[in-house]
Amino acid sequence: MNIIRTLLDYYIFALILDAILSFFPNLQEKKWRKQLKKVCDFSCDPIRRILPPNLPFDFSPFLVILTINLLRFLW
Repeated sequence: MNIIRTLLDYYIFALILDAILSFFPNLQEKKWRKQLKKVCDFSCDPIRRILPPNLPFDFSPFLVILTINLLRFLW
């Protein structure tokens, strides 16, 4: 049970890191950055399809983190 919580904490950290790194365009072509983006887009892409496309900011990482924390609270 504790392992799952730790993995969720690491995933939340990865989502926050991905959101911060999206503001640095010179890092977009790095191999580690592409891997991080691929891992984070796994959960953010379904939410991005639901949200309106004309939003000024990508709220999908925030909503994924909120959902993970809600599930952790209920679990």
